[in-house]
Amino acid sequence: MQVLEDRVKFLRDEINKHNYNYYVMDNPTISDYEYDELFSELKQIEASNPELVTPDSPTHRVGSVSEKFEEYRHEHRLYSLDNTYNADELKKWYERVSKECGKTPELVCELKIDGLAIALSYKKGLFTTGVTRGNGIVGENITQNLKTIKAIPLKLFEDVDIDVRGEIYMPKSSFEKLNEEALNNGEKVFANPRNAAAGSLRQLDSTITAKRDLSMFTYTVILPKENDTIKTHWDSIQYIKKLGFKVNPNIRLVKDIQGAIDFCKDWDTKRFDLDYATDGVVIKVNDFACQNELGFTSRAPKWATAFKFPPEEISTKLLDIELGVGKTGAITPVAILEPVNLAGSVVSRASLHNFDEIKRLDVRIGDKVFIKKAAEIIPKVVKVVDSEEHEKLPKYVQPDKCPECDSPLEEREGEVNLYCSNKNCSSVAKARLEYWVSREAMDIDSIGPSVIEQLYDKKMVLNPADFYRLTMQDFMQLDLVKEKSAYNMYTAIQDSKNRPLSKFITALSIRHVGKETADLLVNELTTLDNIRNATVEKLANIEGIGDKIAQSIYEFFNSESNIKLINELIDLGVKPQEGGEKLSNNLAGMTFVLTGTLQTMTRDEAGAKIKMNGGKTSSSVSKKTSYVVAGENPGSKFDKASSLGVTILNEDEFIKLLNNK
Repeated sequence: MQVLEDRVKFLRDEINKHNYNYYVMDNPTISDYEYDELFSELKQIEASNPELVTPDSPTHRVGSVSEKFEEYRHEHRLYSLDNTYNADELKKWYERVSKECGKTPELVCELKIDGLAIALSYKKGLFTTGVTRGNGIVGENITQNLKTIKAIPLKLFEDVDIDVRGEIYMPKSSFEKLNEEALNNGEKVFANPRNAAAGSLRQLDSTITAKRDLSMFTYTVILPKENDTIKTHWDSIQYIKKLGFKVNPNIRLVKDIQGAIDFCKDWDTKRFDLDYATDGVVIKVNDFACQNELGFTSRAPKWATAFKFPPEEISTKLLDIELGVGKTGAITPVAILEPVNLAGSVVSRASLHNFDEIKRLDVRIGDKVFIKKAAEIIPKVVKVVDSEEHEKLPKYVQPDKCPECDSPLEEREGEVNLYCSNKNCSSVAKARLEYWVSREAMDIDSIGPSVIEQLYDKKMVLNPADFYRLTMQDFMQLDLVKEKSAYNMYTAIQDSKNRPLSKFITALSIRHVGKETADLLVNELTTLDNIRNATVEKLANIEGIGDKIAQSIYEFFNSESNIKLINELIDLGVKPQEGGEKLSNNLAGMTFVLTGTLQTMTRDEAGAKIKMNGGKTSSSVSKKTSYVVAGENPGSKFDKASSLGVTILNEDEFIKLLNNK
């Protein structure tokens, strides 16, 4: 029993410490997922051993209260939510709810916004008080700061006495801008949008809060007891929308738990396209009568649960920093990590971007670090956990020689990367070959890094043109390659000879030119000869291509070695397709930006249709944009188009325009 008591004491101390770091200091030292694991273990032990429960257990409260502002006792307590992590747990929750309700109730699904919970009070339609969650019973009065947030109405459309609950958040685009400005001014940067929102709200000078781009979604209203017209949560949301509150549009009323599970699946990846952070879905029983029957536990409503997405951020130990050499010769530091499960996969490597980033984060080998994996394939290190151990570790010293060829590293004006000074570095050559066969370039299936390594070491392929000299017999000389594999690789190379021109331009590894810039070049200049012969001035006049990129493109196509390579490729039968079948000039002179999820086609297919009808596509919105085509869940491009007055088309309107109707 003593072992169990010691474990309970340890868990309580840890949870209280992390509550303080999260709620008071705005500086969490573990991820939400790790915190939930500690909390869940304590709850389970207390449930099995009631004699160990004490009044001061963190399972009876939500968090801590900062002393920066005047304390304010909530008229209506703010509860936390119990969490679920998979479909089976959701089904068990629904079974319990249905049993206690005596029926299978309808549910309302809402995105769980990763921000700060607040309580707002209105008297006769006027905003009077705004209070943070605090410990659920007592919060902080931050009314003056909240008044600076435009999403919070100062006067409602009806003169009612009402209390609502909402979540304050900072849009991702605003967060990035804020950190960029902080870096330029030599100030501390925020780890994530949630911390940025918290720091902004807790400014004693509300004029500082006013300069931060904060917003709010309202998700609950406390209705008066005499209410007899609004009987469901869904109807209450429609009601507060009419009063003038901002409500998240991604909300769904479903008949049963399967509908809720489907909603969670829908948003598992779509959430990354949003301009705000969301870490789960809140699922609520719709019927108020059923809610009242179910009631509350000591800390959470029984009629609601939060389904948490796989964690986007988690902490682990940095074991080493490995150096990679890219296709441009840039040296890229990669974090080697103690393996950890993140977003459904085991992660042991993460990007550190460049050596300036290592300095900014003050990353040291042996540190405990946070890693993040959102829409990106490769996770990245986003923060070092402040600790006494960190201060004892030696600072990282950036290299001065290439890790592969031992040549001196060099800086380039206006760039943060370090580069290998050896133009014949084997790692650079192999990286370019790997990029040539990649999906976004020439898309040569079945030829991976291990095959390229052998081809290069045997001097069979030293540049991209050599791929097109290979025979099936050449592949048969490689280790572990049999006739079928040799045939597949040879065929894939032959098939790549007629890839679209934009893919060919991408594959050439021109400095500063990726897929999007290649598309811009081809949209404007249409043929390989036009691109090769373009002047710096002509290139720089293409929207989306500035002087720096124009100079890089010009220098590439006027380099003797690159001219020789392109001519060799053409002589070997590589004939990039210059444009596709052109249907009409209906969209000539128009530039489109695509955002969100389209129902009848992919964004790539929509882009192809635009080009086939004489139009152009761009990845960014500007005053020169003709139309923004917005599918479901559009991102920040939608907001920018609105602010610039650019015409926004839904999918049906876009299709009509394509058909010239």
